Amino acid sequence: MQEQIKNINTLEELQALYASVFGKNGTMTARLKQMRDLDNDARAALNQENTTLRELFKTRQTEIENAVMMAALAGQKLDVSLNPMPENRGTIHPLTQSFKEVVSIFESLGYTLMTGPEIEDDWHNFTALNTPMHHPARDMQDTFFLPNGNVLRTQTSAVQVRALEKHGAPIKMFAVGQCYRKELDATHSAMFGQIEGLHIDTIDKGINLSDMLATMRTFASRYFNKDDIELRIRPSYFPFTEPSIEIDMKFGGKWMELLCGGMVHPNVLKNCGVDPNKYQGFAFGFGWARLVMIKYGLNDIRAFTDSDVRWLKSAGF
Repeated sequence: MQEQIKNINTLEELQALYASVFGKNGTMTARLKQMRDLDNDARAALNQENTTLRELFKTRQTEIENAVMMAALAGQKLDVSLNPMPENRGTIHPLTQSFKEVVSIFESLGYTLMTGPEIEDDWHNFTALNTPMHHPARDMQDTFFLPNGNVLRTQTSAVQVRALEKHGAPIKMFAVGQCYRKELDATHSAMFGQIEGLHIDTIDKGINLSDMLATMRTFASRYFNKDDIELRIRPSYFPFTEPSIEIDMKFGGKWMELLCGGMVHPNVLKNCGVDPNKYQGFAFGFGWARLVMIKYGLNDIRAFTDSDVRWLKSAGF
């Protein structure tokens, strides 16, 4: 029987032999039914024979299956001239790429990156920034108020206040972080990234709006990789700067709003413990996502939070 098992070469033949031995009417099955009539030595010998035969069947089945698999592999051919499957690699999100670029540029200009909490009190988010109690930015329609009276910060200018309170003047800092307002459309998001900058020095240094414009021109030229940056200035109003301006940039033949800012209001300096008779400077702020939208010609800010890989690939990221 053992030699018969070893000489079988197909699974069908092995299965047929196994059935004839261990099936319902198999020879070993019949012998095992008569075990009660055997003495102890005969029982032990039959059990050993039963175990040995089962192991032989199992071993031969494995050998045949391996032989079949190797034969199939030997018949297959690999065409090494075929192009490999495209590699579906992940990429860094465009907002994260933009963050790294912005930080690198401003640090190269001598600005220090500083951070602050996203949950702010009224003082740092509004009052210290010379925002009147009747200003519409305080309305429930614009600001996310918390039950304890604190707010989700509406602007990273709050970081400037904390920086002045902690470090005083002179100071040259910038902040990049998330802000929150009740806005949601193609160009506005309820949660958005903002970049703020502040440069304060002694009055005799003569820091003015021309310095701010030069800083913005240098930043825009490096970020957008364009030497012929064309900017225009529009007068505006913000409670924390005086005078206040908005700066547009011509991109693709169209004027696009780039940022806003101005000379820091004396009241803001006073509120932060800085003497406005000794120090002056400028502050600016712009949307983090707006930079990416302008740079890559995107139309809907909501696409940044859709997590749609197809959109990221089609946009070239």
